[in-house]
Amino acid sequence: MSDTGRIRVLLVDDHAVVRSGLSAFLSVYEDLEMVGEASNGEEAVRICRRVEPHVVLMDLVMPGMDGAATTKAIREECPDIQVIALTSFKEDNLVQAAMKAGAIGYLLKNVSGDELAQAIRSAHAGRPTLAPEAAQVLIHAATHSGEADPGDDLTTRECEILRLMIDGLSNPEIADRLIVSRSTVKFHVSNILMKLGASSRTEAVAMALQRKLVG
Repeated sequence: MSDTGRIRVLLVDDHAVVRSGLSAFLSVYEDLEMVGEASNGEEAVRICRRVEPHVVLMDLVMPGMDGAATTKAIREECPDIQVIALTSFKEDNLVQAAMKAGAIGYLLKNVSGDELAQAIRSAHAGRPTLAPEAAQVLIHAATHSGEADPGDDLTTRECEILRLMIDGLSNPEIADRLIVSRSTVKFHVSNILMKLGASSRTEAVAMALQRKLVG
């Protein structure tokens, strides 16, 4: 977090009215600070380099570089920055594209202020937040993926770590809980994603819940 102890947020949306509304919303919460806004993907990537936000609120449907491509570019260049997709759309392809690009959350723009504030806090702590519609898309995709019971080959330790992921713990928190190194946790998480055929922690958690992989 910044010297002020607040979570630094960047707004990305091609509609000025939406950016203005979100800016007003952020000003209500003392622990949130708007550090920039962008009207397109290219501008968002440049601003991320300059102001180093903690969390980006990302519109998905924009002219030029869309939200998924922008999310991927930001996550590749600045992996410590978390991205929440904030959109009016809940189409399956948009949800899956955002998750594969590395977004930690997917929310619809009709979300309440308090819910969005909590999602920003959760993203900053490394915990995913999904609108029910987005969670359903990921579960449906996992159910109809054609995979032969993914997750059956998880080790005892991987199941233990997956259970903590479901509880919302970040890699450092899991390492502290299990008294292992962060690199060890990262290795196990990578194995879990590979075995589940998941492209992100969020998708792995959705699959685990749907398939009841851990007790």
